[in-house]
Amino acid sequence: MGLTTATVAAELEAANKIGDPKADQLVSDLIDNQEIDGVNALFRTIGTLKPGQDLSQLPPRLAEFLKEASAAPPDWSEADVKAAESFFAHHHGEATMLQGTVGLIGTYLSPTGAFTLRSTGRLGGVDGPGRRLSQSSRLFLDMGNKNAMRDGTLAANVTKVRLVHASVRELHKKSGEWDYATWGEPVPQRYTTGAAFVFSTEILQAMARLGIDVAKDDARGFMCAWHYVNHYLGTPEKWLLPKNPDTAADLWNQQRETEWTKSDDGVFMTRQAIDFYKKFYPPGVHDAFVSMVRHALTDKYADMAGLPRSVLDAAAKPLAAGNDVISGIGGGLLGGGVKKATGVNPYKEIVGIASKGFNEIQKFALTHDQDDQPQMHQELHDDR
Repeated sequence: MGLTTATVAAELEAANKIGDPKADQLVSDLIDNQEIDGVNALFRTIGTLKPGQDLSQLPPRLAEFLKEASAAPPDWSEADVKAAESFFAHHHGEATMLQGTVGLIGTYLSPTGAFTLRSTGRLGGVDGPGRRLSQSSRLFLDMGNKNAMRDGTLAANVTKVRLVHASVRELHKKSGEWDYATWGEPVPQRYTTGAAFVFSTEILQAMARLGIDVAKDDARGFMCAWHYVNHYLGTPEKWLLPKNPDTAADLWNQQRETEWTKSDDGVFMTRQAIDFYKKFYPPGVHDAFVSMVRHALTDKYADMAGLPRSVLDAAAKPLAAGNDVISGIGGGLLGGGVKKATGVNPYKEIVGIASKGFNEIQKFALTHDQDDQPQMHQELHDDR
């Protein structure tokens, strides 16, 4: 089941024209009846989503949608849950930080995705980086929480994101300004699964580039977790992310060249994100942080995203390659003195420091406006 290397190009082309009909119909009705704010408030009362759950307190059409949405992936197993839990037991902090940096910037490398985000409400406006990080961080953190895939909390949060995606599609449709011939469907299944690849396969590849060792069974667990998320985002089974990390890597490596390219919107969104992160790191540490993100993405894609280069790049890359160079980059900001080092990967040290600092970024993003729940949009605002 799911995508294969033999069919991926044709399937992704088809997926570019498909939204999420059941979610779209529900949200279209909510928008037409000015009920978005009320349902957004209800989101805060829906902490779990499991088959057989009592949803009688909700409006009937929302309850009916959630009842159907609560079904687990058709091929889900206890082994998948355990594999996912093992990954997060070993790598939750690192993965969350990389998803909130490398992952989010990776999604901006999809021109359609960047255009859609920039033209959608507050997600593309002045508070965009904090709001995007707020809503994404809740998902990234939930994925690694104990029992999140057993008690329905992750399913509930992802289903809310599913409805947010539907609100974006419906508002663009109702605006009459979306160029379907050029862009396809707003937030199509292609983008949903593509983003899942970025937040899973690309993150595993970034971890390897940064010298973070991930056991093969744990890598499979991370893919299982994103297979689970992909399902609750409303993706049909035939387009679900593979659980096998090697299969997923083959698919992603095959498509990344055509999926990722430079765009004005992508560069704008990346610059917003980097400026937002700068508030939380001292200047030297921020430079090391950006250097880490560049290395995790590779220079090719970092340049596409408009990530600035740093003198630290030149110092760190030979270290990562195992050459004799002077360590202590950043004048000791990363905890090192000036000394000779062979075969030391400085990015591993940067990851540790960046992860600790990123905890503060997430805390701010989740609490600064008391809005840590995915929120549907009642109207569009294009900041350009």
